[in-house]
Amino acid sequence: MSLGIPGVDSHFAGEIERNLEAVEKLLSQQIKGEYPLVVETSRHLVEAGGKRFRPMLALIASHFGSGPNQKVIEAAVVCELTHVATLYHDDVMDEAPLRRGVISANSKWGNTVAILTGDYLFSKASDLLADLGPEAVRLQAKTFERLVIGQIEETQGAKSDPLEHYLRVVQEKTASLIATSARFGALFGGATPEIVETLTNFGEKIGIAFQLADDVIDIASDSNQSGKTPGTDLKEGVATLVTLQILRSNKPEDARLKMILSSPVPDNEIPGLINELREHRALVEAKQYLHGLAGDCKELLSNLPGGVARETLERLCDAIVDRTT
Repeated sequence: MSLGIPGVDSHFAGEIERNLEAVEKLLSQQIKGEYPLVVETSRHLVEAGGKRFRPMLALIASHFGSGPNQKVIEAAVVCELTHVATLYHDDVMDEAPLRRGVISANSKWGNTVAILTGDYLFSKASDLLADLGPEAVRLQAKTFERLVIGQIEETQGAKSDPLEHYLRVVQEKTASLIATSARFGALFGGATPEIVETLTNFGEKIGIAFQLADDVIDIASDSNQSGKTPGTDLKEGVATLVTLQILRSNKPEDARLKMILSSPVPDNEIPGLINELREHRALVEAKQYLHGLAGDCKELLSNLPGGVARETLERLCDAIVDRTT
């Protein structure tokens, strides 16, 4: 399993990759059971792949203490189980036909089975958490609260500035669990309280950047560069960092685009719209915002001890931004 972070020390990368294999093994063990359908539905998205970004971050963060151990591995699996469980629920709410390149669970087995599969994975995460102690259980509960609030806020829609609302939803729905992943890694790796807090704050910011990079990729990158079909968000009518800056514009020249972006865009109009958006200042501004976030992340890292772990996180900041170019 490759880290996907260019320029990382090969020895360090190899160690993280070996521990990611241990994460993958335990993740697979957690979805074994007596009920064949539950096992099949649970494995559906787990085996479809994914970046394993959250476990990777937990493993890297543990190196600011004594490094990965069994508790770090278990905490990393908790984060990935939680993430995958939310995907099942998200797909039901979004009526998504695909996830990770395969048919979504709700399309294959129906909404009820998809929802219950998500619940099942939450239960498996809770089972692992019980052995990690009350502090871990409380942290997971607070994280789950934020995930739910973020989803509710997204469902309700903006009550004030749509861009501010969107960024808040991203912070709750995506960044909260990524921050927890970093915190778990540092905590169970034995880092000092000051380092644990710094890495938690870093995780929050890099989590926002991680999601916003996907927003930019949806417009800026070809599918053979990013692995993602351009215009997916446009097709589904999902407002993102790029489109929201246009939708909040009062400039007369943006009036036509605002009308187009206010609803899902038909397939046949997407290629032309993407070309237009690639020339729009909103894409430039989105990239500038993302670069600023990456800079903030690196500033937080400057408070950490130097070494290969910090260098890897710095390169991670660059890799997230570089995905959008």
